[in-house]
Amino acid sequence: MSELLFPIKDNGYTGVPDSFFFENSRPLSPEEIKILGSAGNSSVCPSWSNVRVKISAKEFNPCLIQNCRFQGPVLIGQLRQARLKYHDLELDCGLYSSYLDRVVIEDDVCIRNVAYIVNYHVKSRVILFNIQEMSCTYHSKFGNGWVKAGEDEDVRIQIGVGNENDGRAILPFEGILPADGYIWSRYREDTELMSRLVELTEVGNNKDEQTMGLVDEDAVVKNTVLIKDAKIGSHAYIKGALKLKNITVCSSKAEPSQIGEGVEMVNGIMGYGSKVFYQAVAVRFIIGRNCQLKYGARLLNSFLGDNSTVSCCELLNNLIFPFHEQHHNTSFLIATTILGQSNIAAAATIGSNHNSRSPDGEILAGRGFWPGLASDFKHNSRFASFCLVSKGSYQQELNVNYPFSLVSLGSRTHEIRIVPAYWFLYNMFAIARNNSKFKKRDKRVVKEQHIETNPLAPDSIQEVLLALDRLVELTGRTLRLSSLQEAKDFLHQNPDSDLVMEDPQVQKKYGSRIYKGAQGYKEYRKIVKYFAVQTLMDFCHSQGQQTLDSSLLQQIHSIPLYTGWSNLGGQIIPEQQVQELLHRIKSREIDNWNQVHDFYNECQNQYLNWKARYSIYLLEWLYSRKISDFDQSIFKDIHDDVLIVSNYMYENSRSSRQKDFEDYFRSITYRNPQEQEAVIGTLEDTDFLQELEVETTRFNRELELLLSRLMNDEK
Repeated sequence: MSELLFPIKDNGYTGVPDSFFFENSRPLSPEEIKILGSAGNSSVCPSWSNVRVKISAKEFNPCLIQNCRFQGPVLIGQLRQARLKYHDLELDCGLYSSYLDRVVIEDDVCIRNVAYIVNYHVKSRVILFNIQEMSCTYHSKFGNGWVKAGEDEDVRIQIGVGNENDGRAILPFEGILPADGYIWSRYREDTELMSRLVELTEVGNNKDEQTMGLVDEDAVVKNTVLIKDAKIGSHAYIKGALKLKNITVCSSKAEPSQIGEGVEMVNGIMGYGSKVFYQAVAVRFIIGRNCQLKYGARLLNSFLGDNSTVSCCELLNNLIFPFHEQHHNTSFLIATTILGQSNIAAAATIGSNHNSRSPDGEILAGRGFWPGLASDFKHNSRFASFCLVSKGSYQQELNVNYPFSLVSLGSRTHEIRIVPAYWFLYNMFAIARNNSKFKKRDKRVVKEQHIETNPLAPDSIQEVLLALDRLVELTGRTLRLSSLQEAKDFLHQNPDSDLVMEDPQVQKKYGSRIYKGAQGYKEYRKIVKYFAVQTLMDFCHSQGQQTLDSSLLQQIHSIPLYTGWSNLGGQIIPEQQVQELLHRIKSREIDNWNQVHDFYNECQNQYLNWKARYSIYLLEWLYSRKISDFDQSIFKDIHDDVLIVSNYMYENSRSSRQKDFEDYFRSITYRNPQEQEAVIGTLEDTDFLQELEVETTRFNRELELLLSRLMNDEK
């Protein structure tokens, strides 16, 4: 029910006038008041004492204010005969046919047909055109998880990521990174840490200060129904939105953000350079940098990481790392933590298929998660990095610990099938292209969240080591061998064995079968070796050298060794460093989120060094001896194996892609080869293969230089 308020008298506004409106300003002159009155304007104060002009305004033309109602204090900057243009919209500067109450207006602004604008600061060169309501309460938080003085905790906005029961809920704040969300959502048992993260988020929140909405410089808002408690960044473009409430739209000249037709966004933070349009809905959300949410997509209680594109589908209670793709109206993603570079196929139902009496199930998937068409899963399930899951309904919980694997359903029985290292055996084009593909898609100007785009990185390699150990164990069990060494010897001596192994840990109740385990074992070892040498090559380049020698090996050995790694929002950090970060937060050595982000930057600066030391560890692990004991033959073996992998990556990538052009069924819809070439091009037109050929030649040449001294026993 509406409340009857007494009209404000000419002598004041309920208390002392707000200094923000009246300092460094002047009253209107009698002539200016006369002009305003004759142009159809009116004020709640007959003397027009509630309307002031900035002292700094070099020019103030009252003729540019027409048919406006000034209900409360309004401060106006420079108004001159000029026009503002954005795309096809071109309007005169000034205030026209609008209702204004407690508004600060900077220079050269156009406010036209804004039926109700209350408590906003409108910066220079802003266009506000055809808006029904634009208001801001004095206790607004702009999507941040704050509370004001006297408010209950119940009003605090939380984002229930990862689990529908809010047991992993985080607080949104402007500048939050996926890494922050991961730390907050995963270490829930540490109650002291949880309390400190709330304190970090409250830094900068003046609980007693009354708030004012903001439309920053050069922003354009047009044809919009409702904007309430919004902070809109500079150069943002908003058109045709239905409802924007309690949000921050981060935007800048370098990274402008856009909100389009039919959009509803409530309680959240939108990142720089992102676009939300075509009836998309976001409620209790965080959207990272350079993201797109479109075509009726629903993002609810979720954190969408940088460089992600989501359309048509529904996402509920998720923490999603950068480079996520989901484009289909029939796909659902519910109660998951997805560690980035993922692609959710059409009709994939990763939803609330719970195994308990409450909606508290969840899924955790490593980088490169790729569920197939019409696949569905039962919570709780976990997937290693770069798992390709074939189409099917997976009725039991899964725990897939084989990275780069193919997961599929058995044809007659309930067990599932795993092909370890499938990507390297049969789909090298996709895995080789990943690094290049994601780097090209990264359009962020400011890259606050560090993202590892290479599929071969410490997080995936540590999973490979675990998978290697598991394959050895299963081989010994299957063949009933007396020792793990015998199992290793069998795998080394029989790399093409057809041995099928049972792994009961992969699927609840029915277990799984591991196919091509011997081939997978061989491929896993090859890519570990390749990763180690590639990293050492990068380290040498960072030191201005091309050749690895004993002195450089000693330098690397002096670097701290970390063998456990975590994926924090796309950045790969040693787990010991993560624990150090948590300790600093709890000890108050780190006291705000900017300092947390500085810690991430420090880790990134050391990343190559830590990877180099880890690479030495990997080579020692592969050859079961210290690198100081490596002789010429071992370095020659490393060289030859890595050279084979390098050439294989190019040749297999080419042959994988070649099938797309030469397969008979690819040609059946074309009248002739000329039509096919005109439509899809040729193999030689594939830019990535051209780049990979050049890169392979370079790598092979530098590989020879890298190990030349060590192969000649000049350690």
